[in-house]
Amino acid sequence: MKRSEIAQQRLVNQHIARARFQEPARVVEWLGAVQAQDYEGAKWSLGLRLRGAGDADIEQAFSEGAILRTHLLRPTWHFVTPADIRWMLEFTAPRVHQANASMYRKLGLDNAVFRRSNAALARALKGRQLTRDELRDALQKAGVVAEGEFRMGYLLMRAELDGLICSGARSGKQFTYALLDERVPSSSSLSRDDALAELARRYFRSRGPAGIPDFAKWSGLTMASARSGLEAVESEFEQDVVDGQSRWYAAPPRSSKKSESIAYLLSVYDEYVSGYKDHSAIARADYGAKLMALGNAVTHILVINGQIVGTWKRVLKKDSIEIATTGFRRLTKAETRAVAQGGRRYGEFHGLEVRRHTVDGGIIDGG
Repeated sequence: MKRSEIAQQRLVNQHIARARFQEPARVVEWLGAVQAQDYEGAKWSLGLRLRGAGDADIEQAFSEGAILRTHLLRPTWHFVTPADIRWMLEFTAPRVHQANASMYRKLGLDNAVFRRSNAALARALKGRQLTRDELRDALQKAGVVAEGEFRMGYLLMRAELDGLICSGARSGKQFTYALLDERVPSSSSLSRDDALAELARRYFRSRGPAGIPDFAKWSGLTMASARSGLEAVESEFEQDVVDGQSRWYAAPPRSSKKSESIAYLLSVYDEYVSGYKDHSAIARADYGAKLMALGNAVTHILVINGQIVGTWKRVLKKDSIEIATTGFRRLTKAETRAVAQGGRRYGEFHGLEVRRHTVDGGIIDGG
């Protein structure tokens, strides 16, 4: 396998290229979990991997509970399916608690506080779905101090990790919480070994070719645990060594044939980027440095033929979209046409016309 083939194989395995699913829950199940702290961006990450689905379809799936949003794996929000949420929480919560321990101490949150807050949340949410502000009021009335975004956030995260609450349907633009038992039917648990094996299976089948450090970064596991997880399912995958690094994948590498340029406009937290520790197969070192230098200013990432080549931003208006793309290098005419097509696809996802799309300040689509 050549390094260039790694990117192409990942595009296929992640269903960015040759998407075959039509339901949001199928994509989330395939990927195991999808990073979702940027909710709008996470919806587009799913839409990019679906055939014919728009923003409204994913919003409906979220409202109906076909996909849920909660804290698991690393301490950040992820989309997950109802069938997977319980075993993933049981398996990953202890590791997240370790990561959160210093903040628990700093905020004065101990097991006694969490018992009181969980009890208050359970009473408030029985038969209802409430916003963060409504739950803050309920906690305050129960004598649980919930002032400050950090303290409130960690109280809610603990309830999520304990399997007490999860996302409800949105109320207008506001997120709500619901009792997990009212949102998701009870399901059987997995042993720790079985959960570790299943997590490894989901990761390498959907994100391969990938290495153990990539799996550890994505899952939040130690290197030792990540290695054990792969060993449990290693017989299901093929292995190849590229540039001295072992990578595992579920299908033979596809032959690299010259084809027209294809551009993908990715969310900043898209799994194509956030799902790996090593980005050398999808970005030149100097381009990776540019992304790191931009930091939180990065909103979205431009990928052409599997390689990161720039960033993009969009402005959603009532009846149209404006997109501005900035390349890390000068794009060819074929690549510029591909970027314009990628922008139109993004507009179709939102059911809006792209009125203006620029690359490095020059108009390529619209006027």
